[in-house]
Amino acid sequence: MSRIAFFSIPAEGHTNPTVEVVRELVRRGHEVRYYSFEMFREKLTDAGAQFVPCDRYLPPQPPKVLDRKVGKDFAMLVEMVADTTVRMDAELCAQLTEWSPACIVSDSVCFWGKLLAGKLNIPLVCSTTTFAFNRQTARLIHKGPGELWRSLLRLPRISRKMELLRRYGYPAKNLIALLQNDNETDTVVYTSRAFQPMAETFSSRYAFVGPPVAGPGGEERQPGARPLIYISLGTLVNRRPGFYRNCIRALWDAEADVVMSVGERTDRAALGELPPNFSVYDRVDQMAVLRRADVFLTHCGMNSANEAIYCGVPTVLFPQQSEEGAVAARMEELGVGVPLKSGAPKRIRRAVEQVLSDGAYRERTQALGRTFREAGGAPAAADKILKAAEKQS
Repeated sequence: MSRIAFFSIPAEGHTNPTVEVVRELVRRGHEVRYYSFEMFREKLTDAGAQFVPCDRYLPPQPPKVLDRKVGKDFAMLVEMVADTTVRMDAELCAQLTEWSPACIVSDSVCFWGKLLAGKLNIPLVCSTTTFAFNRQTARLIHKGPGELWRSLLRLPRISRKMELLRRYGYPAKNLIALLQNDNETDTVVYTSRAFQPMAETFSSRYAFVGPPVAGPGGEERQPGARPLIYISLGTLVNRRPGFYRNCIRALWDAEADVVMSVGERTDRAALGELPPNFSVYDRVDQMAVLRRADVFLTHCGMNSANEAIYCGVPTVLFPQQSEEGAVAARMEELGVGVPLKSGAPKRIRRAVEQVLSDGAYRERTQALGRTFREAGGAPAAADKILKAAEKQS
């Protein structure tokens, strides 16, 4: 039996893919301690993990500030991560030293998990819920001139935080070393090599395991049922009432049923009158909807993209951030989705109809989905983690 510590950030797309991996490790008789946040307590304890809340270590940020800056102010993210690491330093170093895990599994952007593993000399497994990221694939994420200029202006802020981490004994050589995957670290990537751009640039230390979802994927849709269109902009940057109203106008008289998830912070009353073919929710069981869906209008978050492909559902691509743009570009390149050039009703209607009418999109998505289901899922991820844990024992 091994003790394994998990770390992730307070984001569903980075935590959800690890839940079934935790369940698999516990099923095999291993002890898992998960350092996470209250929003995930029930989900992680249900999977069998010992839950350790980290909410009190996060520096306070007003919700409006986070809404405005998430995905845009990278310096703010680095500052938050560094301050969080320093706040948890004494307590978590003591806990981990006493508990003595065989390895730490840290999300690729959960810098404090990576830093703690380096400081305490505990084997690290990088848990990558996005595309694996190195100097080659970094070129796929195109920053606009304004975003690039703001990042350059804030470099002194980032440098100061790197120096703060080094003063606390953390191996924070530079920001790039923290950000990118490297070929010497054991890494689990929750997609397939077929979907990963430039997969040939990643070493055998990478296990591309596909999305570790619960239950079967790609279930048969009911014969003769009306087409089902699913619309969601994810769980983070989803407060777009104007866009949702455009979707309603675009698909008001469509010969299809529409399920639209708008997020818990969107005022549903602001969407106006709904036609009979629309069902609008704060949030849904996404896998359950995708197993019945014929097309998915998505923001192209990696978790949503993986789940759509896993279920064989072609997509309309509407990324909101640069990282999502890289996912959308890959999906378009592989012919499993159609880019939405704007949120205008006519554009929405045209893109949805294109995907619904051309069966080649579904055929290509189903073929790519087979590579996901054959990649090994949670058992393959658990195998990779336990192999790393054996190095410590």
